[in-house]
Amino acid sequence: MRNSDSEGAGASLASQLVRHASELIRLAGPVVVGRSGIMIMSLVDTIMVGRFSTEELAYQGIGQAPVIPLMLGLMGLMMGTLVSAASAFGAGRFDACGAAWRRSLPLAIGAGVAAAVLCAFGEPLLRASGQSADLAGGGGPVVQILGLGLPAAMVFLTTNFFLEGIKRPLPGMVMIIAANILNALLNWVLVYGHFGFPPMGAVGSAWATTGVRVFLAVGLVLYVWSMTDHARFGVRTRPGGGWAAGRTQRQIGYAAGASIGVEATAFAVMSIFAGWLGAVPLAGYSIALNLISMVFMVAIGVGSATAVRVGIAYGTGSARDVALAGWTGLGINSIAMAAFGILFIVVPDGLVAAYTADPQLEALTVPLVAFCAWLLVVDGGQGVMANALRGRGETWAPTVLHVFSYGFVMIPVCWFLTFPMGHGVMGLFEGILIASVVSAGLLCGRFFWLGQRDKRQHALHQNSNLG
Repeated sequence: MRNSDSEGAGASLASQLVRHASELIRLAGPVVVGRSGIMIMSLVDTIMVGRFSTEELAYQGIGQAPVIPLMLGLMGLMMGTLVSAASAFGAGRFDACGAAWRRSLPLAIGAGVAAAVLCAFGEPLLRASGQSADLAGGGGPVVQILGLGLPAAMVFLTTNFFLEGIKRPLPGMVMIIAANILNALLNWVLVYGHFGFPPMGAVGSAWATTGVRVFLAVGLVLYVWSMTDHARFGVRTRPGGGWAAGRTQRQIGYAAGASIGVEATAFAVMSIFAGWLGAVPLAGYSIALNLISMVFMVAIGVGSATAVRVGIAYGTGSARDVALAGWTGLGINSIAMAAFGILFIVVPDGLVAAYTADPQLEALTVPLVAFCAWLLVVDGGQGVMANALRGRGETWAPTVLHVFSYGFVMIPVCWFLTFPMGHGVMGLFEGILIASVVSAGLLCGRFFWLGQRDKRQHALHQNSNLG
């Protein structure tokens, strides 16, 4: 059964491009708001704790260091829910969408609990990484408290991925907006001490984050459970087939988690390189990277929407629609990233001024931000194409290409440009650009090759039918 979202082969290329673009923008808008909302919560945490105490800000920063890579890796682990739900939706197998969500919940909770147990050893972990006794002692409780919220965070993410897969991203966006309001209020109460609570600084902010994650998980699960068409999607029905039935879904998650984990680890190495250059270069690198990360939320939103569009097209069996969905996602993202790039080139000093008034740091960072304009298009593009490949059922190919690009290209190239070549902190971003170009080229090549293969197979199938 073909979903009504798919059009016949006789539709013009222009009409199909318009359809894919309009659907992608409609899907990506709420997703971008939702992903940006997560970044805004982190920004609010940093600002409120920083104004409370510089020392507490240091505890918060070091406490988040081991939790963020864990969170990103687990987020990738849940990507199988998005791809499986979207593919089933495109094929008109609506009960399979709910089955994908139900199968993901035990994995989400189990992985979240395992991560929480690891975070329970926060202080020893920080000591083992070479942190001082003071930082480990202050950051350890932050790690532990943030870890308690990871099971809820995973339940929220996989539920949100399910909704995005069936083209309903608005509930997740609304929940994130509400969570930002709640997060600011809880920070005000717990960080500074109000309504009888003592001022808790970084620990208070960690409790606020954990509370918000529980709110998000409970709220979104209740929404899915009470949808008027819950029976159509089988969200209250135990999926059949046991553990084996979710094998493909889990493989997509394992591969995505490994891919995101490798990339996060590679960028952690970049931070180490920047630290070797000194405090001011490290600060400049951090500012430029933070600006890139904020803009990259748009690419993540477009990438998630592209995975949904490709997954739906793949579910219908239309090779033409799969290709159009993927390339449309890349085109729209490239336009958006180019617009941000122009901003980086035109007003880099204004962007940097929002972070610091230190003349030495500004002088170092402004050229970095301007250079990052070129990085945005290719870095965002490789992220979108990785999701396009996952949307059409690819599991390990995007991961292998990411490992090669960011593990075997970016790290040694950045080291060579930064130290032997003497480019300093600019060498880091030059190396990141080179690795992103390699990654984008390989991922685009893979997607193009698969599309050509699908066309050949379709032609052979038609010829055999005529014969």
